[in-house]
Amino acid sequence: MKMDKLDRFIKLAKAGEGTYGVVYKAKNKLTGKNVALKRIKLEKFYRDDGEAEGVPPTAIREISLLKGLRHSSIVELLDVMQTTDKLYLVFEYLDLDLKRYLDGTRSPLEAELIRSYMKQLIEALAYLHSHRILHRDLKPQNLLVDKEGHIKLADFGLSRSFSLPTRTYTHEVVTVWYRAPELLLGARMYCTGIDIWSLGCVMAEMFTKRAIFPGDSEIDQLYKIFKILGTPSEGVWEGISHFPEYTKAFPKWNLIDMNEIINFHSRKKRHF
Repeated sequence: MKMDKLDRFIKLAKAGEGTYGVVYKAKNKLTGKNVALKRIKLEKFYRDDGEAEGVPPTAIREISLLKGLRHSSIVELLDVMQTTDKLYLVFEYLDLDLKRYLDGTRSPLEAELIRSYMKQLIEALAYLHSHRILHRDLKPQNLLVDKEGHIKLADFGLSRSFSLPTRTYTHEVVTVWYRAPELLLGARMYCTGIDIWSLGCVMAEMFTKRAIFPGDSEIDQLYKIFKILGTPSEGVWEGISHFPEYTKAFPKWNLIDMNEIINFHSRKKRHF
């Protein structure tokens, strides 16, 4: 890579930091537009076969998937640049993530905005799933919003393509608060339902401004779900007893009316 390509960007502020790198708000000198610049340090990462790679597997996955995706509600990967010891991903820039937006408002979002956000996210997920891609890490921190009411899926580091019929995958995906019960029960074969579950958890959080199932471990997460939705049985969920982590000894809870959990009334209009 020629360094003059990287020199097109001016770093304006640090926007976030993750396991493998730092994200900056930057400006493209040529266009004047703001971008999100993700800087990833190249180190030795060992694959399952023992071979060493310089680029984190999450970055490889994110680049390979995003290069083939074009949707108005999925963050766009604009460019990829590499120096001797660093990899840079250039994304379109949005103001902040949904988690920070929710934390910065005094009251829950108005119902009309939630409806708009959900429409955009459902359309984005439908697009992903039609291309046989699972996001596998939907949560407010990975959803970007702007002042015009747009919301976009971001952070595809845990995403992967899936096949039909489904194959065996790892169940250790998705932040635990947004993890589908089949994953918590040890399922190794799963499909688009895990993303739909996560999105439902996000929708509830838009109404309440707090996670609906805030577990502090996998078993506590299951119990948080069961306490609200009821402890499932074969009569409710056929095949549940076949999951590796299922036991008949689970405590028995009854379904709670969701209106007791989420108050859909008295929504005040909120602005950035």
